[in-house]
Formats: sequence, C-alpha cells, structure tokens
Amino acid sequence: MITESLKSLYTRDLNKLKIEIESYQNEEALWKIDKDILNSGGNLCLHLVGNLKHFFGTILGNSGYVRNREEEFSLKNIPKSELIQQVEETLNVVISILDQLAEEDLAKEYPIEPLGYKMTTEYFLIHLFGHLSYHLGQINYHRRLLDIL
Repeated sequence: MITESLKSLYTRDLNKLKIEIESYQNEEALWKIDKDILNSGGNLCLHLVGNLKHFFGTILGNSGYVRNREEEFSLKNIPKSELIQQVEETLNVVISILDQLAEEDLAKEYPIEPLGYKMTTEYFLIHLFGHLSYHLGQINYHRRLLDIL
C-alpha cells in the first residue's frame, strides 16, 4: 500500500532534517543569509514543519494547528533543540495521519486546492514529499556553505 511507502519516505527525510539541524556547528549560522541565499536553514526548517503540520494535521486530521506562514520566514534565533523538537512533533503528526488513511481516502479529492486545482489526496501527499525533499537539499547546502566557525 502506498501509505507504507509514504510513511517510510517521510520518516527518512524528516529524520534527515533533524540530522541537518543537529549538524550545524555554529547555532547562529542556522539563521544566516548571504548574497542570494535569502532563506536561512532555520527558517526553511520552520517552513517545513509549518507546512506539514498544516496540510497533514489541520486539513486531514482536524488537529487545530494554526499555521502562521509569515513567521516561518521571519522568526529568528530559535534554539536548535526547539527546532529538533518541532521536527519530531511533525513526524508524529505525519505518521499518525498516514496510519488513519485507507486506500480509498487517498483516492478522494484533497479537501482544499492549495495548488489552485483539484487533486487526489495521494497526489498532494506526494507533492508535499517533493517539497520536503527540495527544502531539505537547500538546508544541506546552506549548512555546508554558511556554517563557518
């Protein structure tokens, strides 16, 4: 079943996100921007957890989580430990929702149109995984370029 594959992939990449955040040697570098690098690793992490908690937790799970997308990109200097905790919470939300979804739920239309058109839940969850992977790669490059002691 595709939910098992999605659980495996989200678990893999959210754990990689934790490792990337943990790997910053200089905690201040998490929030650094430079030249054309306009989003810090810390802000990208906040964006990913906000995105997944909203689209999985709020929309599919009625969790009551309220997303503040602007703060995902404007908050600064959140401790590494708090970011890691947020990633762990997000993983729990994603897995919990995936555990509740039956195959027929994935074939249903996603409840909202975040991309501007109708799509199945399965399609959108695959899209969200691509979004996670894209920003995970950006965080990896950010860390390797700007994490200077």
